[in-house]
Formats: sequence, C-alpha cells, structure tokens
Amino acid sequence: MLKGIPAILSPELLKVLTEMGHGDEIVLADGNFPAESMGKDAIVVRADGHNVPELLDAVLTLMPLDQYTEKPAALMEVVPGDDCKPTIWDKYRRLLENHSENPKNIEMMERFAFYERAKKAYAIVATGETAIYANILLKKGVVQ
Repeated sequence: MLKGIPAILSPELLKVLTEMGHGDEIVLADGNFPAESMGKDAIVVRADGHNVPELLDAVLTLMPLDQYTEKPAALMEVVPGDDCKPTIWDKYRRLLENHSENPKNIEMMERFAFYERAKKAYAIVATGETAIYANILLKKGVVQ
C-alpha cells in the first residue's frame, strides 16, 4: 500500500497509468464491453468486481485529462431505438467536475465509432460494471 494512492488502483493499472503519455487513451469499460476482442493491440487490465464510477474517481485523482483537446472524454451514445437513459453519465459529469475537469467536454460517439477508437486505446480496463452504456474513454493530459 502507498499513501495517497487510491486502494482501488491495482499495481497493474498504476503501471499502465504511469506508462501512458500525453494524448494516450484509456477506456474504462462496463461488464458488457468486449474488452478482450477490442484490446488485441491494447493492454487489457482486469478490474472485475469494481464499478466504473469508483475507478473513474481514482484515475482522475492521478491523471489529468488532455487540456489541448476540446473533448478529452468520450461516451458511447445510446443506439437509436434502444429505450435506455444512462443515469450513470450524471455520476461521470459530477466526478469530472469534482476533479476540476469540465463535464461539458464529453464527446458522444456512435457505438461502432467508439469501438474503433477503443481498439486504438493504450489500455482497456474491464470492470464488473452492470450499468449499460457505462463505457468512458479518457485522453491523458500533461501532469504539471
């Protein structure tokens, strides 16, 4: 254990966050996300048993978002015709704001466009999140 490091962040995830450079992206994926097939060229970190909001909070404690990108966070938008209102997104916006990030700077991406971007991410964190449309992609900024 280390002081000041959220205990939810595994050694593997801490290593990934440290290795990531400015502009690299990480996906915090819900339990339905095809992390292993999307992550063939990315590092896949297992975080089963954890939810995305608690991991997002911990990650944002250590990693700023890219201040040189208009939308350094992205969500998978609801597929047209799908009767779902992802309330988890409100939690994400509050967490971004709590970590001095602008909650309005979230890009909404069509499902397959999100998948294509996720394939190029540095890492995908596979969580046990049960909420649907709970995937969030983050672009790392400069630590100052």
